[in-house]
Amino acid sequence: MSDESIHEKQLGGKLLASVSRSFYLTLKALPKQVREPISLAYLLARSADTIADTAAVHPATRLDILPRFRDLIMGDANEEEEKRVAVLLQGRFCPHQTDEAEARLMEHFRDSMAWLRTTKGALLAAIRDVMRPIIEGQILDIERFPGDGKLRALQTTEQLDEYTWLVAGCVGEFWTKLCIAELPKGFRPGADHAALIEDGIRYGKGLQLINILRDLPEDIADGRCYLPEDELKRAGRHLAEIKLSPKALDTLRADWLVKCEAHLERGLHYVTQIADGKLCFATSLPLLLGVRTAALLRGAKWDALAAGVKVSRFDVAKILAETALACRKEGGIEKLYRKLRAA
Repeated sequence: MSDESIHEKQLGGKLLASVSRSFYLTLKALPKQVREPISLAYLLARSADTIADTAAVHPATRLDILPRFRDLIMGDANEEEEKRVAVLLQGRFCPHQTDEAEARLMEHFRDSMAWLRTTKGALLAAIRDVMRPIIEGQILDIERFPGDGKLRALQTTEQLDEYTWLVAGCVGEFWTKLCIAELPKGFRPGADHAALIEDGIRYGKGLQLINILRDLPEDIADGRCYLPEDELKRAGRHLAEIKLSPKALDTLRADWLVKCEAHLERGLHYVTQIADGKLCFATSLPLLLGVRTAALLRGAKWDALAAGVKVSRFDVAKILAETALACRKEGGIEKLYRKLRAA
């Protein structure tokens, strides 16, 4: 008999797989005690992300919907409001989705909320705690980058660090606290919980920096530069020249890749503290795919970056198999991590 709830079967299966093929593998590998709340939180986060990223919808509309979505998650709005939000998502957002899976996320909004209502107590509190900063980060993103054709950048290093915390570092904290609570033997005996949480946050920030560095050409074309303007100025560059000569970012992106890899090193320390085999596999996989992507970014010229840098499907399959084996050997994950980083 399956240990999945009906909601997890219907929404946490094909729907989640269609919006994130690689992370879906991580979700399905998780121990059952944490699989459902993490899958639900991911589904809600992806729904909010789709709302935030639907550029064809006016920023004011997106800035109206996101707080209302947040209030529904927090339990601060009623069923009538849920119906109104669902109508807006289907009428205003679904028609603008170029990806069928993203459209289905909008169509299943009320089903996601129904799934959330089956969650109680500490698990519900944990999901609400992680969704609050995620949606705050998405709101800030729209306010900072309204998509009016003008190139803007984050102003300071602190703003970039804040952004990586809001949309990803908080996920590392959520993941860690949940696993500590629900999987008492998930981590090695004597593991320092406070240090685990800090490493989880750094791990999440590292994965977000990979996204930022990989997507630089696309983001700049859309008027967004996440690399901070204060560092650009210190390097003797100006934002105005970036669209004309994006290679001006080469030194800055190399510096941030070093910072990204420092975060990933903390992610490596994190996974070496895991004792549960399933949790080790699920937690190591994004790290190993991330460090492989970082290695590709390290050697990528701007033209190659603009063409798209990603781990091939063959390499993803290979890393999956190698991770499964590495989790069974003492020191196996670190050895595989070093190999992928050097590749």
